[in-house]
Amino acid sequence: MCNTRALGLLLVSALVVLHCGVIAQVSAQGSNATSRWQTLTGDPPFVVARGGFSGIFPDSSFVAYRLTLITSAPSVILWCDVQLTKDEAGICFPDLKLDNASNIAQVFKTQQKNYLVNGVPTPGWFSIDYTLNDLSNIILNQGVYSRTDKFDGNGFQILTVQDMARQIKPPGLWLNIQHDAFYAQHNLSMRSFVLSVSRSVVVNYISSPDVNFLRSIAARFRPSMTKLVFRFLGKSEIEPTTNQTYGSLLKNLTFIKTFASGILVPKDYIWPVDESLYLLPHTTIVLDAHKERLEVFASNFANDIPISFNYSYDPLTEYLSFIDNGDFSVDGVLSDFPLTPSAAVDCFAHHGKNASKSANLLVISKNGASGDYPSCTNLAYQKAISDGVDFIDCPVQMSKDGVPFCLSFINLINSTNAAQSKFNSITTTIPEIMAGSGIFSFSLIWDEIQTLIPQISNPYFKFKLFRNPKNKNAGKFMKLSDFLEMAKNANSLSGVLISIELTLIFIFLYYLQNAVYLAEKQGMSVTDSVIEALGNAGYNNQTALKVMIQSTDSSVLMKLREKNNYELVYKVEENIRDALNQTIADIKKFADSVVLSKESVYPQNSAFITGATDIVQRLQSFKLPVYVETFRNEFVSQAWDFFSDPTVEINSYYEGAGIDGVITEFPMTAARYRRNRCLKRGDKTPPYMNPVQPGGLFPLITPEYLPPAEAPNPILTEADVTEPPLPPVTPVPSTSPSNGSAAPATQPNGQPKVATGIFLSTMAMLLITLLLL
Repeated sequence: MCNTRALGLLLVSALVVLHCGVIAQVSAQGSNATSRWQTLTGDPPFVVARGGFSGIFPDSSFVAYRLTLITSAPSVILWCDVQLTKDEAGICFPDLKLDNASNIAQVFKTQQKNYLVNGVPTPGWFSIDYTLNDLSNIILNQGVYSRTDKFDGNGFQILTVQDMARQIKPPGLWLNIQHDAFYAQHNLSMRSFVLSVSRSVVVNYISSPDVNFLRSIAARFRPSMTKLVFRFLGKSEIEPTTNQTYGSLLKNLTFIKTFASGILVPKDYIWPVDESLYLLPHTTIVLDAHKERLEVFASNFANDIPISFNYSYDPLTEYLSFIDNGDFSVDGVLSDFPLTPSAAVDCFAHHGKNASKSANLLVISKNGASGDYPSCTNLAYQKAISDGVDFIDCPVQMSKDGVPFCLSFINLINSTNAAQSKFNSITTTIPEIMAGSGIFSFSLIWDEIQTLIPQISNPYFKFKLFRNPKNKNAGKFMKLSDFLEMAKNANSLSGVLISIELTLIFIFLYYLQNAVYLAEKQGMSVTDSVIEALGNAGYNNQTALKVMIQSTDSSVLMKLREKNNYELVYKVEENIRDALNQTIADIKKFADSVVLSKESVYPQNSAFITGATDIVQRLQSFKLPVYVETFRNEFVSQAWDFFSDPTVEINSYYEGAGIDGVITEFPMTAARYRRNRCLKRGDKTPPYMNPVQPGGLFPLITPEYLPPAEAPNPILTEADVTEPPLPPVTPVPSTSPSNGSAAPATQPNGQPKVATGIFLSTMAMLLITLLLL
């Protein structure tokens, strides 16, 4: 039941959609032969793809199953939820009701029925009312509403079990029988179907939450050929045969062993979480089951659902906690995104922080590890250093009394409780800095700023994705001098990256005006202060730490070029698609490297990559290294092409686009990526570590669902990078500050004693944009 349109789309998918290069047939078992696996057999755990790659394409569709084989471990097992039709055909479909993941409600509009399911009246469209022929024109859709529906309507038909086995030829096949009792009530026998299909199809695993069903077929299958797996549902749910809760049955694994060779449990049976979504200590269920010689499979894995905050929105970290925690390993995982556990097993398991780096990729933090702690606090920087970052960053702001300190944005409202504090009365509007009002760092003295409470950034709060709520106000802000001392004492760091930005008239111009405003209105010379701060901290007379200074303004970099030998970094603020040769030549005159946005490398439309530019290679041809920002772990921050996996995204920018560094709020993910053992394998690189093909998914969007065409990003011209010279510093007359604040300390030249520091972030711009939505 697979039409030619679906097959045609599959060919496009197989050839251009997903990964560049040759797909190496690397067995997970073979590649990890020397690893210490704590599975029952000592072999690497299996990856089971629930309905194929159902995180992207409609569950149980031909293309979802095929995509699994293209991107995952060669030993991957394909999962089929079996439903029975009126004429006793077995189909692969994710739910007892057909209307949640197909268009049957539109085709048979008046045929909704109401049946008892586990004693509960349930309305919907059910397979028992239709023959296989009736369902031949039914089209599979994405049944999870938070996932893209852009592929719906592509003609993906319902597959029978035999269709799937014959057309896909899975390395392993897993049949899940979820509703045996329901079908029996309607004179359909799931037992007869399973026994019949096993005569023509190799079935490796059969699972069911029904004790009676598994007992009824146990004698007909040899465990060496087909393993029976008892599936546990919610702990408080009742198993119909024994009339016990699944939680109670968990205590009697000896009984389970009489009819099954393994168990399938929700992942929170193994790693429970508290009400706040933080991990509790793991249970002993895996060890207990292994003592009974039962394999253990864990379910409910998906990259695009909230997971425990302990994992920092990184699905690969979650998989590793189940397969490489030092105490046990599950024997397999059931996932909607099989690429990610394939990489976890083959590339990242049993690799410590001291493993050698396989990727020459710089990892630069964005306000420290700001995905885990409030931006620019001591805890954010400590976490970034512990995670293995190369460069930590300090966006420097100035207090009223001339103390330079680290803060992600000049407006205190963005990252502190200033608006809810006693200082809300000093809210002002400064058009030269930003549209709207704010409480600015130079309006408070340092002692007052220290009374403010840091607030963690939540750039995706509108999706109800929040960061580390237990530590949302943790940490202390740091003076620049303390930050520089921390950097010098961190032996693992490669250096510091200082950013001098000029700030913003609305979004893209904001950082172009800050230094100008500080010079003309506050009497502060940012560039001179940077050099002084580095000198005072001893960075001029050492070679252990590299110093890079970044700005969006060429005049800043040109001025610094005259005074020191630091590496100067030019940040291109807007999304571009190219740059004129003369423009790049001009950049080369005042900069040694360039920072680009992610979309300048891979342009997007409606969260789909539409292609790739060659701007990275063009800049590198002028010997300008390229760093790209901002990388985040939250799945909504990534294009669909990256499969809701931040490691896939990083790999595609590094291996696909050839960038030299990433700027990230979650440095642990990027630092771990560099240590994975699947890089530099040449034509033996496994499919899950090949970069995605830019623009590969976009052609598969259903024509009627195509987003409106967007104008291409502009080309960077000479006028874009040419800036007027910095204005001279205008001394500010000393005045008595209000509220007992001290006047800014001045130097002999009349300038406040200030410094700017490590890497002024543009994350503030993104945060403002989100807050204004």
